[in-house]
Amino acid sequence: EFMQAFWDIEAAQTKAIQLLSSFVRDKSALPYLLTFTELITFAMKTHVDSPKLQVDGCSLLLEIFSQALEQDVVVALDENVTSSLLDIVRKQSENEELLSLVCTLLMMISASEVAAENLRKVGVIPDLLSILRNFLHNEQICFSCCGVLWSLAVSENNIDQALLKSAVPVTSAVLQEHLQNGTVTESACSALWALSLQGCLTENDYEPTTALLMDALRMNPERPVLVKNACLALASLLRLSEISALRFIMDSKGSGINLIRYAYHLHFDDPEVVKNICMLINEMVQYDDVVLDMLSQKMEELLLEIKNCFPSS
Repeated sequence: EFMQAFWDIEAAQTKAIQLLSSFVRDKSALPYLLTFTELITFAMKTHVDSPKLQVDGCSLLLEIFSQALEQDVVVALDENVTSSLLDIVRKQSENEELLSLVCTLLMMISASEVAAENLRKVGVIPDLLSILRNFLHNEQICFSCCGVLWSLAVSENNIDQALLKSAVPVTSAVLQEHLQNGTVTESACSALWALSLQGCLTENDYEPTTALLMDALRMNPERPVLVKNACLALASLLRLSEISALRFIMDSKGSGINLIRYAYHLHFDDPEVVKNICMLINEMVQYDDVVLDMLSQKMEELLLEIKNCFPSS
């Protein structure tokens, strides 16, 4: 009632947000805090020129949603909340600290199909791409924006193909920029996989994207999630293009067959990783020239080893 009564007074809203923040550590308070999400975002939207209120409000929302995820509580956000967050993104487009918080928040809420659909409706993709272009150096922003792109691209709802296609070069730039950061690379690989599944890559994208994904595998072979995401993205590309398949086995930095073999020996006890490696191998064998190379490198020995390790799969 206090927040609603004094909605136009910045000091009152700031004080209310600070007071709510004091209850965050009490897990039993979560059901009550969740009822304030719309009021918090409305306060942020109303007082968009107050940097402190923006940061405090967004930090509070992050705490609330983090707790909800930890407790497996489904958060139902209506279009007003997502629309308010997007308004804040647009009006604070140069505030890197705030954008980092808001993008993390968008990634968290986009895991919900309803929220992802609301984000799609309010037209978040051009804003995400603009943020990525402007803050390509920021690891948290890149990680979060690629996570949102993945959620939107895998959605069953129809999204403007032209919009998604415009995400390909930006996502590739993120991957190129952060190849040594496994967390960001995982997120970028998953986004590229989803974009390839949606048919967003053109023929000109196939070969350079294949090479980039191979670099991601080379530099981060110990990360199981990254290996899974990269193998899925590569499998999708090889399904589409023999050019990708030939680049995979003939890359100047080393054959993709060696990458597969090394990834398997690192993760042979992880069924999910092995399954995705097998999906990639399955796409390779549709091309005669690739099969000849696989035979020359004794890939059948690796396949037999996998078969013996997973007889029931």
